[in-house]
Parts: sequence; structure tokens; C-alpha cells
Amino acid sequence: MIVVDTSVWSHALRRASEPDPPHPAVALLRRLIEQDADLCIPGVVLQELLSGVRHEAQFRRLRRVLHTFPVVLATEEAHVAAAQLFNACRSGGVAATAIDCLIAATATQAEAKLLAIDGDYEHMARVVPLELVDWRHSRP
Repeated sequence: MIVVDTSVWSHALRRASEPDPPHPAVALLRRLIEQDADLCIPGVVLQELLSGVRHEAQFRRLRRVLHTFPVVLATEEAHVAAAQLFNACRSGGVAATAIDCLIAATATQAEAKLLAIDGDYEHMARVVPLELVDWRHSRP
């Protein structure tokens, strides 16, 4: 299973400003979708993506698109693990947000890899057990 972070979705969902070719992580996400890979969205990522959508029609359209992917909800254990990840990162000299730690803990508890563009996860993975999808060396 692959948990997809907000950073990848936000790039993938941009239309007007999308570069050609797309960001390598976006190209990988598209390929994984075409291959019907086991992809999921943490509940907090779903909330982040839907927050700030200005028009109700856009909100509904985005909700329909995202509804096709399973949502992984954080359990109480994931929240506790997120706090432990946060503390381990801080002790290791790595700045991490509570939300990023929750996403990382959700992926870890699901025994999944995390697909993210956000470089903060790379720093986190140096001090906590977090398996990242290597989109930099993935062929489009």
C-alpha cells in the first residue's frame, strides 16, 4: 500500500499552472493510478485538500475524484505514535509538524510507503522508521 501525501496531490490536482512534463512524483502517481496500485489517502490529507476550495461545485468535483481512493483514518494508536515520532524527531534535531507526524504514523501503522514531495519527510526518515517512495529514481 502507498499513502499519498498532500504535497503530491496538490501538485497533481493543479491544472492551469501544471508544468509539462509534470513533477516526477506526479508522473509516478499517475502511473500508479493507471496500474490500479493500492493507493490511499490519510483522513487529515483529505481534509487538507478539501479545505480552502472556494466554490461548492469545485468542492463537490474534488470530493468525487478523491472518493475513489480509500481513506485511512488515524486510530488512537496512530496519534500516540505520531507524538512519539514528533518527540524522536525533535530529539534528533529534525523539525516536524504534528500533522506530518500523524501522516507518517498512519503510513507506518498501515505498513505502507509514503509518497510525498515534502522534503521534511526525508529528514524525518533519518531519525524515525518511515519508508518513502523514491520518486526521484522512478521512471515515468
